[in-house]
Amino acid sequence: MEKGKRHFNQDRNPRRPSNKKPDFKREREDDAFVEQGSTDKIEGRNAVTEALASGRDFNKIWILKPEGDKTLDHGLIRILDEANKRGIIVTRATRQILDKMSNTHNHQGVIASVAPHKYADLDEIIEKAHSEGRPALLVALDEIKDAYNLGSILRISDCCGVDGVIIPERRSVSLDSMVAKASAGAIEYVPVARVTNLAQTLTRLKEKDGFWVCGTDMNADYEYHDADYSGNLVVVIGSEGDGMRDGVRKCCDFTVSIPMSGHVNSLNAAVAAGVVLFEAQAKRHKEG
Repeated sequence: MEKGKRHFNQDRNPRRPSNKKPDFKREREDDAFVEQGSTDKIEGRNAVTEALASGRDFNKIWILKPEGDKTLDHGLIRILDEANKRGIIVTRATRQILDKMSNTHNHQGVIASVAPHKYADLDEIIEKAHSEGRPALLVALDEIKDAYNLGSILRISDCCGVDGVIIPERRSVSLDSMVAKASAGAIEYVPVARVTNLAQTLTRLKEKDGFWVCGTDMNADYEYHDADYSGNLVVVIGSEGDGMRDGVRKCCDFTVSIPMSGHVNSLNAAVAAGVVLFEAQAKRHKEG
């Protein structure tokens, strides 16, 4: 599916499905915890809406059961409409059941059981960019362990036109429900490749595919606004506490820093990624 398209129009005034009642099944508390093979959970309205729009495979959706004579609000009705169109099983659940199921503790009245998120092939990510006649822009995350940071970086990457994100298999947060929630749906549009050894992957990208590797570091070669971000580029973001590991830092062709004027001398990983990636996007767009 082309980026930005939807299976249903989110701009129209939402309405109840016409000519039929919402397709609910009655919920027993035990039903909410039945495993359906290998599945993941996604939570929250944006995350579920974007997963539906992207064509993700769903097993089941749990939607908040209104209390008393209350009706579903418009956001949940839109999700229910699209689920009904696709023939997805929808079950109503009390807030207590949803609270017990939730990993994020902010489910916003909807939780879905979906097929596990598929990791992308790095070569295919690069080939797609080259087939479109443009250099590729990648982000490599060196042992990011916080789900909010990874989700936020995916959201930023989507805004900045990043072709793909690279994470290591070990000592890194995976694509779970908390990452999906933090990404506000961007997880459905930004390919994520998982690699065994990040340093070896960066070396291969340099030698085989002609990438430049830009690392973010306090003691950098350039301030972020002075760097050259042209060509095939990988921007490396270090872990929340320790930054880039020595082996990864040695793979960098150059490093950039973000000057600080206040009393706090560091930014979290997602904020740092946002500053550098938006600068890179602006320069690459101007040069293109």
